[in-house]
Amino acid sequence: MEQLDIKSLYEEELKEKMISLGEKPFKGKQLYQWLHQKAAGSYEEMTNLSEGLRKKLTEQEPLTHLEVVEVQTSKIDGTQKYLFQLADGNVIESVWMQYKHGNSVCISSQVGCRTRNLLPSEMLDQVYRIQELTGERVSNVVVMGTGEPLDNYDNLIRFIRILSDEKGQNISQRNLTVSTCGLVPRIRQLAEEDLTITLALSLHAPNDEKRKELMPIAYKYSLSEVLPACKYYFEKTGRRLTFEYSLVGGKNDSQEDARQLAGLVHGLNCHINLIPVNPIKERDFEQSTQNNVAAFKHILERQHIQVTVRREMGRDIQAACGQLRKSYKERSGDE
Repeated sequence: MEQLDIKSLYEEELKEKMISLGEKPFKGKQLYQWLHQKAAGSYEEMTNLSEGLRKKLTEQEPLTHLEVVEVQTSKIDGTQKYLFQLADGNVIESVWMQYKHGNSVCISSQVGCRTRNLLPSEMLDQVYRIQELTGERVSNVVVMGTGEPLDNYDNLIRFIRILSDEKGQNISQRNLTVSTCGLVPRIRQLAEEDLTITLALSLHAPNDEKRKELMPIAYKYSLSEVLPACKYYFEKTGRRLTFEYSLVGGKNDSQEDARQLAGLVHGLNCHINLIPVNPIKERDFEQSTQNNVAAFKHILERQHIQVTVRREMGRDIQAACGQLRKSYKERSGDE
């Protein structure tokens, strides 16, 4: 397990850290408040800590503070995509979206799929920095950017507990969504954590054959394993499941696909989020027609399945995670 930095520690751990530095434990409580309630970007801001302690922390405990490399703003709906640089020079993406029900941020959990796990502090600071930069409160967070969150399990759990802590940002766990491609053992483990977050499964196909074409993980875990794990999550948490289904023209958007999907999720307490994909040249993906999307949705609704077509945000800035980071790396000669 990687070494945790100071912004990744729980309050009790910070109290222990203060004792190890020869300080009183209550300094840990003050530090936790500065880091997570006030989201301070430097030790110098922490005015109720002594100058000596601030100097000691500056020298011994580098503070995670993401640097903004680039920001893109949609002219259509105001969605903003942020490219942040980490202390080791890696870059990650986050997306800010404004809805009637509040402001949402989509964060990354890994530098690239399996390149490097993000520390809890690096996940938290995506939220903190966007709040600082926009001057607005974030009410909903989705861990749906670059990476498989359940591959970064321990850091993800710390991130959730700190972000939802009433002594920190106090964002309700019910407003946190974690998206997974379907790591069965981790889904079952997550069900035991006593959390109230929403689990979103990237489903994208009504059967294993088509899912394998779209998602390599389907070779490891079949739907006959993934769906019972999701059902177990609902039974343990009482939280309705979300199934993400990207509609790809000619691949998984037929009426027969819709009927198979309805049969697949029959009896599950779930909501299906249909996502018409943008054309992707690299993968030969075409967008579903409006008629196909409407017919697909209608078939599910007739089977009394709750379904919505996701409102497209930031289309003109390619707000789906990965595009900005990819173009930045190409420009900087990293690829």
